[in-house]
Formats: sequence, structure tokens, C-alpha cells
Amino acid sequence: MARKVEITLVDDLDGSPASETVHFGLDGNHYEIDLSEDNGARLRHLLAPYIDSARRSNAYSAAEAPAIRAWASEHGFQVSERGRLHSDVIDAYRAAHP
Repeated sequence: MARKVEITLVDDLDGSPASETVHFGLDGNHYEIDLSEDNGARLRHLLAPYIDSARRSNAYSAAEAPAIRAWASEHGFQVSERGRLHSDVIDAYRAAHP
């Protein structure tokens, strides 16, 4: 028996088809939201003045850590299986995933 599973992203704001999942953080909490192209552009436009005045942080979520570790290992960085990731690893990961 064959099975075909399709995942459809739905905009969390208005229920329209979503084109992306946006990840962001505020007050030490990390969030993700599925948005249409228009709503994603609106969010970026609204946040632009704050982003322009902010400085980047090397903070990462526990959910992000495995992906960073896997990417770092595949690209020649030495990383432990547990513990804090070095800022050079995080910077390189972020540069590769803008």
C-alpha cells in the first residue's frame, strides 16, 4: 500500500496559504509563525526600524542547537554533543543560513 502525505502551510494570521515559516525571538523567548508572502513582508516592514537599530546576538534556541551542531560537524568545526556552542560556530552557521 502506498501513502502520500502532503503538508500545507496555512498563514497563522488570516488562514490563507502560507509561503514560509518565520522564526524570531523576543524577551528571551523564541517563536515561529507560518505566514503568506504578504504577511511576511508586513512583519519585516514593521520590525525594520527595530532591527536597523539592534545588534545581532549569538543566542540560539535548544531546538536550533542540533541543526547547528550537525552543520558545524559537516563543515569541519569541532563541536561537543552537549554544552554551549562557540560564537565562531554560531556566526559561521548564521552566515551560511541568512
